[in-house]
Amino acid sequence: MTRGTTMQSRLRVQGHPIQPMLVTFPYGLFVCAALFDLADVAGGPVFLGEVGYWTAVAALVAAALTTLAGMVDLWDVPPDRTRRTAITFNLVNAGMAGLFLLSCLIRADASHRGASPVLLVVELLALVVGGLGVRLGARLMRHFEAGHGEAASFDALRAVEAPRPWR
Repeated sequence: MTRGTTMQSRLRVQGHPIQPMLVTFPYGLFVCAALFDLADVAGGPVFLGEVGYWTAVAALVAAALTTLAGMVDLWDVPPDRTRRTAITFNLVNAGMAGLFLLSCLIRADASHRGASPVLLVVELLALVVGGLGVRLGARLMRHFEAGHGEAASFDALRAVEAPRPWR
């Protein structure tokens, strides 16, 4: 994509692309799953491991829906740097989901679905990979929302001055 051209998402709600809205669900659920598993590994109540497992399963379902929305949007991305970023974004998200899927598959047949320290490390690695996905997603949002006059990143908030504390 050359500078100055804009890219539109096919899947939109009130003018906003759906995938960036959907992507917050799997990320948030994956973070919650890792926190539940951390509490379980650290000696918390046994049910926290079960909650972490089912939270990760819910995140995998949300990730699948988000990936589907991303694939629909990918059809309209011109074959340039933006397309490579979009493909990388989807692959990074799939990598994060794949690591959590591995964790869930290992835990699926266990009587207690709690995480082991090794699986917790895998989940934390997945969250690091997901952090890269967030960065790539922000870059894509700047392309998708270019020219709409709306904030596409936190850069637009810099113009808003924070209230000053009382002196």
